[in-house]
This record gives sequence, C-alpha cells and structure tokens, in this order.
Amino acid sequence: MSAEPSGVGPGGTSGAGGRRKPRGPYRKSAARREQILEAAYEAVDEYGERASLQDIADRVGVTQPALTYYFPTREDLLLAVLEHRDVVGKKVGHATYATGQMAENMAASAHHTTDHPGLAKLYVTLSAAATDPDSSAHIYFTERYRNLAAEVTKDLSTLQQSGVFRSDEPAENLARVIVAVLDGLQIQWMHDPSVDIAAIAESFTRVFMAATAASGAEATPHE
Repeated sequence: MSAEPSGVGPGGTSGAGGRRKPRGPYRKSAARREQILEAAYEAVDEYGERASLQDIADRVGVTQPALTYYFPTREDLLLAVLEHRDVVGKKVGHATYATGQMAENMAASAHHTTDHPGLAKLYVTLSAAATDPDSSAHIYFTERYRNLAAEVTKDLSTLQQSGVFRSDEPAENLARVIVAVLDGLQIQWMHDPSVDIAAIAESFTRVFMAATAASGAEATPHE
C-alpha cells in the first residue's frame, strides 16, 4: 500500500481554490478507514481488549500491516473504537433525552453498557491505564471527561430552567456526579452481572428530579 493516496488534495480541494467533498482515492481511503473501525468495533464487542489485530484485518479483508496506515498503533485503533462507542451511546441517550425523560436517558445509557460488554471492558481497562500521565490514552480520557461533563451540564441547566430537574445544586456539580455514577455502576456490573444497573441509574436520577416532575413520573405506571 502506498504511503498516501494520490488525488487533488487531502480535502478534495479544486484547482480554482474551492472546497469539494473528498473524491476518488480519498473517498475510498475514508471508506476503508470506516470499514476497519466498524470491524474493530465488532471484534472488541465480542472479545473485549483481547480482540486481535489479525482478526480485525481478516474481517475487512486486508493485511495486518495495512491497518497501520489508518491506525499507526493498536492503542490508536482501540481509542477510535471508544470514540465510536461514545457516538453510538449519545444517539441512544439523546433519543430519550429529546422527550425530556432524564431518568429514561440514564437507563438507556446503562442498557447500552450491558448490551455491549466487550466495549465496556475495554473502556474500563484503558480508563484505568490512562490515570498514568505518561499513558498515550491520558489526554483522550481527560478531554473526554471534560467534554462529557460540559455536555451534561448544558443539558441539566436546560432541565433546571424548565423545572424538571432540581436547581438547588450547581448543574456542573450534578453533571460530574451523574458521570461518576454511570462509570461506577459499569464497574459493579462487570463484577456482578446480576446487578440491574439500568434500574439503579433510573432510581438515582429521580432523586435529583424536581418534586413536581418526580410526582408526575410516579403517577405514570411502568410497563
């Protein structure tokens, strides 16, 4: 495989100076990278961190060295898998958040964890290793927690203003608590899969809901 695909430029820039969508070799290169990422996502979902590069390469139909063109190291690929997990997880969570159901949102996030144990194990393993400032994953997790806390803070502020969530505590503090609870429940579930972390997450969220919102939720029977 060549060091870099040929074409008009990395971003598909035309000679007239305009910007166009990637085309030709670049589009194929982006598609191949996505294929590798999807294959890695599936492999890790099945085998956790034990997923081998050879297995991932076989799923895509490329040689193992070819993977390094798109992901120079195994850890680069695994971190990309975690980023993809976050994208999928946000879609799952925001599908329920869009209706203003914070408790259901938390439960959906927990279900996403239990539905994909291999990915959850990879997350916990790399997260623990990333506490070492010298780890190549340290920056990724530091930024992830910072960005996630900011996103949840924004969501909670909106809910506080609408009277759905209690407003007697700072949204940024509650956001960090929610992230910590989800991470902690994830670890507990790995030790004991019988723990219903979705139900616990939902119960936890109701503790912080405004009294009027909580009473309304209680009035609605669960299926």
